[in-house]
Amino acid sequence: MTRKQRRLSLIVVAGLVLAAASALVLTALQDEIVFFRSPTDVAENKVTEGTRFRLGGLVEEGSVERGQGEAVRFAITDTANTINVTYTGILPDLFREGQGVVTEGTLDQSGLFVADTVLAKHDETYMPPEVAEALKAQGYWQGEEGSTQ
Repeated sequence: MTRKQRRLSLIVVAGLVLAAASALVLTALQDEIVFFRSPTDVAENKVTEGTRFRLGGLVEEGSVERGQGEAVRFAITDTANTINVTYTGILPDLFREGQGVVTEGTLDQSGLFVADTVLAKHDETYMPPEVAEALKAQGYWQGEEGSTQ
């Protein structure tokens, strides 16, 4: 085997090893990847029941209902569609109606989003980027550049 052939063989073997390692990593992380969806995406049936995803938008005014213990029901809206959410746990201190929120969980058979994580904004000007983009797409945005509604 000449030097050139050995070098080419080494490059091919290294490429195959790299491809195999990448495939293994992607396969292992497949269950850990969580996509962001807006209420409009969910309403348009872009999400199947039982699929884990993040749902973001604004907490609808007048929708927060506290149940027994730490159970809370509320609605998330992107001003075009609304999804009802149930959560059992302690809500972040900054969680309130009319504010941006991102929840993580699954959709049940009845269309109710069962959240196991709730993330709220951390100051007056912050909005999760996914929520801000979804609101901009709906024509509703009250960011630094002003409202488009």
